[in-house]
Amino acid sequence: MEWRFNSDTCAKMFQTKHKLTDITAILGICTPQDVDIFLRHMNNARFLRELNFASLHYYAVTDLYNRLRQRGGSVVQSAVSLRYRRFISIFQPYKIHTKLVWWDEKAIYLEQQFVGLINRFVNAVALSKHSFIQCNVMHLLQTFPETIDRPEIPEDLKLWLQAINASSGKLNTK
Repeated sequence: MEWRFNSDTCAKMFQTKHKLTDITAILGICTPQDVDIFLRHMNNARFLRELNFASLHYYAVTDLYNRLRQRGGSVVQSAVSLRYRRFISIFQPYKIHTKLVWWDEKAIYLEQQFVGLINRFVNAVALSKHSFIQCNVMHLLQTFPETIDRPEIPEDLKLWLQAINASSGKLNTK
């Protein structure tokens, strides 16, 4: 058997296991390569990249990705809405909190927050839709005891999904 080092292995070695309903967190710092052309704050593209790292971390420490792959499925982030509240300055440390807020047959929905480590201010908030391919989300999540009962859909998520559907409806007309 060949042993390979990857982020999933690293997460399993150095991180405690989390329930799907737990809030997970990763740390970050805004470096000179992350900032806009005026060297003042983190650029918008870097926020999205960091959200992706936080999502991968969530999938690894909750074992969601392994169970999804065992069923022959895969996942793709199919939508994201990011609201910037205050910029993250160069060399400012932050934490990204990731939380499962709801799910349906085809996708899970995560809320992620960029929180300043020093002032604890929520600098940005994202909602993201992670669509599962060749796997029923409801069936998969029933293998986790903490997700037997699905919570009510949050109002902001409901409105966001309506906006996504309206946008898709415009594209589907001939």
